[in-house]
Amino acid sequence: MMDTEVSEGLKPGRNAASTSKQILQILLSGRQGIVLLLLLAGLWIVAARLSPNFLTSRTQWELSTHLWEMALLTLPMTLIILTAGIDLSVGSTMALCTVVFGLASNAEMPLILSVLLTLGVGAIAGAINGVFISRAKAHPLIITLATLAAYRGIAEGISLGKPFSHFPAGFSSFGQGSVIGIPIPGLIFAAALVFVAVFVRLTPLGLSLSAIGYNETAARYSGLAVSRIKMALYTSSGLTAALAALLFVARRNTAKADLGTGMELDVITAVVLGGTSIFGGRGSLWGTVLGVLLIHEMREFVSWQFSRDELNLIVTGVLLLLSVLADTLLSPKKVE
Repeated sequence: MMDTEVSEGLKPGRNAASTSKQILQILLSGRQGIVLLLLLAGLWIVAARLSPNFLTSRTQWELSTHLWEMALLTLPMTLIILTAGIDLSVGSTMALCTVVFGLASNAEMPLILSVLLTLGVGAIAGAINGVFISRAKAHPLIITLATLAAYRGIAEGISLGKPFSHFPAGFSSFGQGSVIGIPIPGLIFAAALVFVAVFVRLTPLGLSLSAIGYNETAARYSGLAVSRIKMALYTSSGLTAALAALLFVARRNTAKADLGTGMELDVITAVVLGGTSIFGGRGSLWGTVLGVLLIHEMREFVSWQFSRDELNLIVTGVLLLLSVLADTLLSPKKVE
């Protein structure tokens, strides 16, 4: 379940390995947020000693512009992984949507129509995943791996590998502007976070997501419309990827087919690091937000201190491995 502890306590008669595993479960289960806060605090302490300028408000403000696209994508990804699914195509969907927006804008289509077209393409891309996963019962990993390649290939094909620029006047404020000192993308993320939190906590549909992830067969027998719910989740993931694409274009004033390469790795790592079980049935939006912040700060600090972006891949990979290891130890066995 969302933000729910899973711990049985120590029991007598265990061997040393089993006891050690259970101790680790007690230390981590239900305390993922505290662990992430401690890691974040440790990172800031190290940054303060090695590079004090990294923590100045001006630097953090400038670096925060890199955060919002990934942060947005983690919201539907949290819900998808909560149902024991996954979406590897989010980065490629972003790329496809930026190219569609670039083509529409360069064809002098009205801005509102270009935006609606982009959002529509994103929703359709997500719905295609949803159809294969919910109707054809194909494994999410295989389907979204296939669309990861397909959407990226389509983006490369229709753009001929060329970037687009010269977007309508005023559009850049969507990604670069602020309201009462808060970046507009940050406000969009906050609104989306509140919406998803209310959906998960206060609606019957949202409350059913953990049940689907824990035991999909039982969820179907209990009367839940599992296929429709999955369809909606993957469609919303595509729609969110389109919104993230628009934010990126507004921020960078460019649209290109190689955008979002590796984005899915960052998004999934943030979600799993935040405590959402890769096996489904357990998750935390609060943990996801902390996971996003930790990965963002760590990546930016590595780039700032060492000026070697390839180190970020290593850091992200290690974090994902540790997250999956902790998840394996924490997750209770599912009832078949």
